[in-house]
Amino acid sequence: MPHYLLNKPHSHLSQFVNQHTTRRNKKMLGYLHDFAPGTMSIGRLDENSEGLLLLTTDGKVSAAILGRKVEKEYYVQLDGVITDEAIAQLNEGVEIGFDGKRYTTLPGKVIRLDPEPEFSWPPKRVRHAAHGPTSWVSVTIREGKYRQVRKMTAAVGFPVVRLIRVRIGHVHLGTLLPGEVLEVEDFGF
Repeated sequence: MPHYLLNKPHSHLSQFVNQHTTRRNKKMLGYLHDFAPGTMSIGRLDENSEGLLLLTTDGKVSAAILGRKVEKEYYVQLDGVITDEAIAQLNEGVEIGFDGKRYTTLPGKVIRLDPEPEFSWPPKRVRHAAHGPTSWVSVTIREGKYRQVRKMTAAVGFPVVRLIRVRIGHVHLGTLLPGEVLEVEDFGF
């Protein structure tokens, strides 16, 4: 069964409607590659997020990776210089809204990234210095609620400027460029 690694570009939905189609002028993943019929994304990244997305035609593999045993790591640029107190709160778990209810996230692993990460591709939207300082953190979680990382950092006062998933379990984004697809035998999960 085919499996794929993809560096999801900004402004794309993590969905397949039909190959080579768009929905409401939204860019879908189908036109990026000639994927096998029945290909689905394992988890999602919202339209404004970038980075590693695993794709498969095997529902069992998808279910295994989506479980809480597999870590997901994100590099996140934040509005403002994050404090040690905010990092401690994120590491303990914070309350966010989910499906109209309040939810406390599981403890995560959040560390300040210094120096800032460098990517071989520029951001879709450039953050100008006039808008104030930013900081970068690595956020590693084992769950994946809707827009969870964005909600977590906003809950402690530091909204997301840019979000890039760099790792799922032991699979890393590596040098894949935005929109680049790599077909693999398996993910090793």
